This record gives sequence, C-alpha cells and structure tokens, in this order.
Amino acid sequence: MKALVLKDFDTAPEVAEVDLPEPGAGEVRVRIKAASINGFDVAVAGGRLKGMMTHRFPVVVGKDYAGVIDALGQDVTEFVVGDRVFGVVSKEDLGDGSFGEYVTVPVATGIARIPEGIGYTEAAALGLAGTAAADAFDAAAIGAGQRVLVAGATGGVGQQVVQLAAKAGAEVVATATSDEEVAKVRELGAASTVDYRADVAAQVRQLHPSGVDAVLHFAGDPAALASIVREGGVLVSTLVMDPAQLQVEGVRVVPIFAQSTNATLERIARDHAEGHTAVTVQRVYTLDEAPDALGHFAAGTLGKLVLAIN
Repeated sequence: MKALVLKDFDTAPEVAEVDLPEPGAGEVRVRIKAASINGFDVAVAGGRLKGMMTHRFPVVVGKDYAGVIDALGQDVTEFVVGDRVFGVVSKEDLGDGSFGEYVTVPVATGIARIPEGIGYTEAAALGLAGTAAADAFDAAAIGAGQRVLVAGATGGVGQQVVQLAAKAGAEVVATATSDEEVAKVRELGAASTVDYRADVAAQVRQLHPSGVDAVLHFAGDPAALASIVREGGVLVSTLVMDPAQLQVEGVRVVPIFAQSTNATLERIARDHAEGHTAVTVQRVYTLDEAPDALGHFAAGTLGKLVLAIN
C-alpha cells in the first residue's frame, strides 16, 4: 500500500510503498478515506521524538483517521466489516500510522463509529483536536458567567474550545489577528479578540482588569498568560508538561495529555452531529501532497488540514 513514511530520524518523510498491515487480536483494519494533520505528526515527521518513543521503521506518519473497516482481527465483536469509523491511532510505539491507504487499530481505545450525516473529511478532523478540546474544557470546569481566554483559538483545538466555552455561557476572549481569523472565532462564539502578534496579556488586562477565570493555553507564553488569571482560577495547557513549570500563586495549572478513549470520541462525534460544535477544514490535500501539507501546518492554520486518501 502507499503511505507517507519516515525511514530514519535524519531523513525527510516521503510517500512510498509499504506492506499491507494485518489486524492482530483485538484489532481491526481500516481502509482510510481521510486523515488530518496535528502538531504531533509534524514532530514525528521531523524526527523530534527520537528517544521519547519507540520507532519501528519505516514509520507511517499520522494519528487521526476516518474510513471503513475492511478486516477484523481475532476476538473482535464490537465492530463489523463495513462500519464507518474514525479515531486516533493509539499504540505504544510509532510504526502504524494513518497517512496511508490502510491502518490497523485496537478496538479497546481510539475508535468510534461515524454518525450518519458526517462525512469522512469532517470525521478525520475530529479525533485528536476534539479530544484535547474536550479534556481541556472539562479540566477548566467552565461555566456560565466566567471569563475565559483561549490562546491558540484559530487552530483545531482552540476552535473547538471556543465553541464549548461559549455554549457553556462563558465570555470568551480569543486570540486572532487577520480579519478572516477574527471573523471565524467570533462566528464560533468569541465575545472579543486580542492580537496574538502583540502582548496578549496586556490586551486582556485592558478588557478585563480583574483578570480571567480560566486560560485555555494552546499557543503562546504560558507564564505571561498565567499572570492574568485571577486568584483561584485555572490555566489548562496542552503545552505545559508539569505544573511545576509555572510558579503562580493561587492559580491551578493543569497539563493536558489528550486521551482518545472510545467514550470521548463518541462524545465529540455526537456534539458535531447535533450541531453543538463544528469543525473548520481549511484545505484538503492528496496523499502525494502530504509533505507539503505538513509544512503548511507548521506555518499556522485556520482550522484543520486534511488528507483525502481513498
């Protein structure tokens, strides 16, 4: 099959032929229809996870996927051939990825059925970003009347959090700079915006001199942003690995390591199907264009970038 692979740490990812994977016990094989790009994929493709995770070369890059089950491994009873599914490749090592024509995934975690009315392109964009957004929203315990800053609001995770916080009744301040970005985050529910190219903390203080109840941190300097959280508030971050990194008295710091459980995937799919949240797909690429798509992602996006594969 054709896939985007990393053959060694010091090589650039390339589209090449690799063996068709066979599902093991407790796994299914998915014929990939679409896959979306995340920051994790850019790190893998750049060889930046050397020493952090076990690699089985050639590594097929990619975490998010959407497609159709075409083969079942032993003892799989939860799914059948022909099921439309999406999710996140959740394996302990790097080797099997979603930027290819097929992938095998365990049914214990990282997989859910695609609800009727949701296409493969949308479903592929939901997994990792939707999971991180749901986990961050839950950790912040956002409720009606709260003031919330979403830093990194224009990306896949940030857009989902803006919607969740606004639907919960919070007053959302979102980072954005271009007219297009400002229009998008306001469409998603942001009450006001601040320019991420300037001093974000200073701009937020002008809007809310007493600070905000929560910062959802997906981009920018966490220390500066923590300074605008009122006493008793919270900073939730996908980029801070340890609360000890930020010494801020009276502010709870919560690192987020997105856990794409089946229950979480079912939740974000349901939210999308019911119109509670929406996903923005900025551009769709072919598999052959995957190296270019990785570069474009690293330069910044307004929503998600998706590969159309089969």
